Amino acid sequence: MAGTGRGGVRELPEGLEVLAELALDLRWTFGRGGEAVWRSIDPLAWERTQNPWIVLQGAPLSRLRSLARDPAFRREVAELARSREEDLATRGWLVDRCEERGLGTVAYFSMEYGLGEALPLYAGGLGILAGDFLKAASDLGVPVVGVGLLYQEGYFRQMIDGEGRQQETYPYNDPDSLPIRPALTGDGAPLRVALPLPGRELLVRVWLAAVGRVTLLLLDTNDALNGPFDRGITGKLYGEGTETRLLQEIVLGIGGWWALRALGRDPEICHLNEGHAAFAPLARAMDFAGRNGLTFDEALWVTRAGNVFTTHTPVPAGFDAFAPELVYKYFHRSLAGPLGPGPDRILAMGRRVPEDAGEPLSTAHFAMRSCSRANGVSRLHGEVSRKIFEGLYPGWPVREVPVEHVTNGVHVPSWESEGAERLWTAACGKDCWRGTPEVLSRAIGALPDSQVWAFRAEGRLKLVRYARARLATQLGRRGAGAEEVARARQVLDPGALTLGFARRFASYKRPNLLLRDAARLARLLVDPQRPVQIVVAGKAHPADEEGKELLQAWAAFVRQAPVRSRAVLLEDYDIALAQKLVAGVDVWINTPRRPWEACGTSGMKVLANGGLNLSERDGWWAEAFQPQVGWAIGDGAEHGEGEWDSVEAEELYRLLEEEVVPAFYDRDGDGLPRAWVTRVRASMARLTPSFSTSRMMAEYVENLYLPAVQAYRRRAESRGAEGRELALFGAEVAKAFGEVRFGALRVEAGEGGDHFEVEVQGGALSAEELQVELYAEPLGGGDEPVRIAMEWDGPAPGAPGGRLCRAVAPPGRPASHYTPRVLPRHPGLRLPIEEGHILWYRR
Repeated sequence: MAGTGRGGVRELPEGLEVLAELALDLRWTFGRGGEAVWRSIDPLAWERTQNPWIVLQGAPLSRLRSLARDPAFRREVAELARSREEDLATRGWLVDRCEERGLGTVAYFSMEYGLGEALPLYAGGLGILAGDFLKAASDLGVPVVGVGLLYQEGYFRQMIDGEGRQQETYPYNDPDSLPIRPALTGDGAPLRVALPLPGRELLVRVWLAAVGRVTLLLLDTNDALNGPFDRGITGKLYGEGTETRLLQEIVLGIGGWWALRALGRDPEICHLNEGHAAFAPLARAMDFAGRNGLTFDEALWVTRAGNVFTTHTPVPAGFDAFAPELVYKYFHRSLAGPLGPGPDRILAMGRRVPEDAGEPLSTAHFAMRSCSRANGVSRLHGEVSRKIFEGLYPGWPVREVPVEHVTNGVHVPSWESEGAERLWTAACGKDCWRGTPEVLSRAIGALPDSQVWAFRAEGRLKLVRYARARLATQLGRRGAGAEEVARARQVLDPGALTLGFARRFASYKRPNLLLRDAARLARLLVDPQRPVQIVVAGKAHPADEEGKELLQAWAAFVRQAPVRSRAVLLEDYDIALAQKLVAGVDVWINTPRRPWEACGTSGMKVLANGGLNLSERDGWWAEAFQPQVGWAIGDGAEHGEGEWDSVEAEELYRLLEEEVVPAFYDRDGDGLPRAWVTRVRASMARLTPSFSTSRMMAEYVENLYLPAVQAYRRRAESRGAEGRELALFGAEVAKAFGEVRFGALRVEAGEGGDHFEVEVQGGALSAEELQVELYAEPLGGGDEPVRIAMEWDGPAPGAPGGRLCRAVAPPGRPASHYTPRVLPRHPGLRLPIEEGHILWYRR
């Protein structure tokens, strides 16, 4: 029996019952095959939707009965079912590590998910990353459950009119057409989570999407029992108006946590994918407090150990902020619960300066104060994030601001073309993306030049055919004449160097850097001996007029007669279009203004397909670039807006004219561009494994989840005994640390180095509660500072209540490089993310 989105069923013929299960498992977005089955049922529905659930739900029963009598079709269905069962039973290489350390459920909260066009709940890179994250968790056996929102309209779809202007439409996401099913209570009723809001109770419905071995919970307020305003909370992705946005984040964080609990889940790790989910730790702490008889502060000390915050934002203005009056309106005692904090405490947790009554609540600040681990999404973004959050940790060096980094990756099977899949499978095996990266690099590096070049030619040809068909459809829908539509079916050349440029059209991404000298770009494209072509796509935010103007400039450029056969602008950039682009382009171009690209995973998606990158030294490319694998513009420094754009535009043109184009067209007697192929092979072998979700997920598990879960379990033992202890210690430090003082400092050269002796008065804090250490900045551009623990000694002569601390700094650095400092000390305490007090010796 096949269930519909609303819980109804339709009868399937005997032998085809498994089709319902197959259609409801988004494993088919992983690049795992199955297209032939769905195309056989209804070719037109499959072509238009790429959604097995729609195909299955819309197929006439007579057609299904006919297929049930077809032995060949029955064999295809059985093979697809067998493949799925085998896939789900295969142990990913992280399973043993997770089971060995007993990693419990990881609840992954994200405002958007980009799994495929059949479930359009994303706007851009954040959602695509979240979708790839769930797929990797399924592949590798990491016990993740996703939590998100089910939007009635989601993000807009784009149409470009005859004047090049962007038009936005918002199609309705009918649950009956989505591959989801309702979560049910024990007696079969739809599961609803109730959230008390001012003057009413908000009911949140819960839907389930299967993503291989992973379950995704989707929350929906479009319930007839809610009022009209509340039904619209989950209307549009990133809803219009600050109040709607706050309510969305309340539903995601607080409603999401209680939905997990209603389904019997008790996650040990709560992972926030951006600050939108910052209220999940609030609900988690209140839940733990109620179940264990703790205060909110005590419960927060326990649960914070298991909370992880990933920030994707490179500028403070990108964080959500909510006015105090909105926080007072919604975070009254009913929403916070009888044991929860009041709005003043919630505001303090979300402010840079907790005492500043006029400062709004920043969800990013709230997340930092409610999590024990935080990370950026590339090495450079980690550095940028430490500068962004340094105001939360006054007195601490920027390099010690508690933000690590885990560079993003992409789920390669979802983004590799059929040709790329064949190539990687032949070289590395069927389940190569479930293995360790080292094997992949060695195998792909041994491919012969002719095989690599043929594979690239196949990808380029398929992109050209796709772009022609899509452009013709696009122009026809716009009302273009027959001659213009026919001309669209002849654009581009399967043998020409093909550039790709596709992303959100925003000023900081500088999408028009290539148009800075449009005549020079045109000469490059129409060169009769060494032609170049470019495929462009991207959306501007509906409220971003500047971004729309940048898009319109490209629309005007591609209409010019000299270049219109070499430059194509495709509308409605989405996952389906992105998959075609990254599979076929020779060079992916990315031109953000450093350091505003937190990571930029689009360029990673071309790697497995043999595409090369030409990008600004920003985001992931700042750590990936080597001359052997691609090209880079910029000098690796920040310059802001202005004249530097001209400098980098000139460098971009020069690289294309003098390096990229010649390398592509420099052929030997066999017609092979040997240097180009060498670079392609190096990029595939060195970069694809390193920037895959397999590597990314391993880093999250090893570096964040496993340490966090061990800390959480220690604190949660005996009904949160350590949490109670830490809450008392934190209150004591807050009250007494201001009394800590340094006295005299004496330094003498001696055996083994410089001998430091300093007087410290701890006030009400004992020596066991304070850590004194010598600190020195790293030498030679290193990352790690020098920290030398000082040992407590006897009383300080002539200083009532003072004690001496001593340490020896090894030779090799002047004594003046070292400065004593005092920190709070408690076993298991993470500094400074959980306790930020610090005192420096002042010379």
